[in-house]
Amino acid sequence: MKYQIEKVRDCRKEVQPLIEKHWEEIALNQDVIKLNPDWETYDKLESLGLLYAYTAREGDKLVGYFTVVATKGLHYADHIFAACDIIYILPEYRKGRAGLGLIKYVEEDLKTKKVSSLTINTKCHSPFDSLLEHLDFTLTERLYTKYIGN
Repeated sequence: MKYQIEKVRDCRKEVQPLIEKHWEEIALNQDVIKLNPDWETYDKLESLGLLYAYTAREGDKLVGYFTVVATKGLHYADHIFAACDIIYILPEYRKGRAGLGLIKYVEEDLKTKKVSSLTINTKCHSPFDSLLEHLDFTLTERLYTKYIGN
């Protein structure tokens, strides 16, 4: 498995089918909230050095991705905090070490960028929960969501 940083604009066409599978698997309120990535904002954040897109590839085939937004903390200005925007591994690669390798690669790269903390949000009963616990991540919050309209 090969892990690397890629520019969003360079892998957008390859990412699109995976994003659609991911959306079908986990998105809430799919009847009213349709998938519509804001590629322009991804590009802007990336050009500002605030967004990093990591990929997992088996040969040339894209099998997973992990994007983070890394910024100084509003309450802790002398630290950089990275928050997961999205993480996904194709189901047929989840039983192997693709997810483990991708997360470890991202952690190591973010350390070189002087990031203090990495936060990954997962859905309830996420396949990533036991993996994250194995990697010494700590469950710190629960997230409640309610669709309230437009």
